[in-house]
Amino acid sequence: MIKAQEYEQRREKLFEKLDDGSITILFAGVGKKRSGDQDYDFCVNRNFYYLTGIEQENSILMLVKADGETSTYLFIDEKNEKEEKWLGIKLVDDQAREISNIQNVCLRSSFEGKLDVALGKGMTHFGEIKKIYLDLEKELKIDECKSTNEFKQELLSKYPNIIIEDVYSKIMKLRIIKSPAEIELIRDAIHTTDVALRNVLSKMQTGRFEYNLRNIFEFTVKEDLNATLAFPSIVAGGKNAVILHYPNAQDILKENDLVLLDVGACKGNYCADISRTYPISGKYNELQAKIYSIVLNCNKQTAKFIRPGILLKEVQQFALDFLAEECFAQGLIASKEDIRRVYYHSVSHHLGLDTHDGNDRDSVLEPGMVITCEPGLYFKEYGIGVRIEDDVLVTQDGSDVLSKDVMKEIDEIETILRDK
Repeated sequence: MIKAQEYEQRREKLFEKLDDGSITILFAGVGKKRSGDQDYDFCVNRNFYYLTGIEQENSILMLVKADGETSTYLFIDEKNEKEEKWLGIKLVDDQAREISNIQNVCLRSSFEGKLDVALGKGMTHFGEIKKIYLDLEKELKIDECKSTNEFKQELLSKYPNIIIEDVYSKIMKLRIIKSPAEIELIRDAIHTTDVALRNVLSKMQTGRFEYNLRNIFEFTVKEDLNATLAFPSIVAGGKNAVILHYPNAQDILKENDLVLLDVGACKGNYCADISRTYPISGKYNELQAKIYSIVLNCNKQTAKFIRPGILLKEVQQFALDFLAEECFAQGLIASKEDIRRVYYHSVSHHLGLDTHDGNDRDSVLEPGMVITCEPGLYFKEYGIGVRIEDDVLVTQDGSDVLSKDVMKEIDEIETILRDK
């Protein structure tokens, strides 16, 4: 659980990165229409949540920095008993203060007026505002028919002398370094993922459909208290496993096939991202075991290679070279240069509030970052796709595989499948 003081500390760190004479505005967002009068489940903007802990839609965070002073405002919807009978209970001021540690909690309806005063006449105890920071993520809706980019155009039309800058990268530089509390939530998400995968293994058999395994995984995750899915589950049997984001999950699982699962639970909005590849029959055949072992060894060695001071592209090159050497030595490819035919994705990305958490591939790895380690091999000609993905914490002097307890050894998997 993230304490209110941590949200305040995050805001203080962001203030240090902001120019004097600026206002930062972040929106929680609003629900998106699905069809007719039905919306998708609301998902709070992660940058807003990171700085507030508030998950209520239509909320706004405003950070003011001028003349060396700072002030923070949170705007939330006013309570409406009639709406609450249909849509649920809204936060009251004291609840919002308790979650966020923001003392200036105002009604959402007062936001435009307060902003106009700040930009038009200057706040009574602050100097001139010259810059506005917005999160300009393209799909962030702040009203039924308005995005932050459209809000930007409104502001420029009304205040042509104001400079508007995207604050996204400044927040991401904070988000990719995880606190101990964040790391514990990721561990919780990994544990839930592990429990669900073990349940999948216990029920896996020839003749079931891909969607059966997907549903078993997702049901188990949702049965766990407060757990949701980090992303849509990928379950791909046989030839389908060579498609990285295989979307259908409709095919029958056949006796001699492997099944690849790329799945993750989410706890407290923090994600796990785990891939495992299992034999439907309960035993890897000779070719499957050869390919699987190469990927497994690459997974282990790449995790050991991860350390502070290197770049993600260096981690990628290490994995690429390892797979090329092993595949060529085992006669699986005609030349080392052929490796990109059977391995065509990156080995790592940042992980946190998003599954791909501010994926800055040019940042040097630092202690506190959590990244994935996910080598794979995909042989369309054999109908074999293998990916083994773990979640790895960058430590002071190396790395710690947070998902080390999610079984991946051939003998462990074959034993549990035989004894189920």
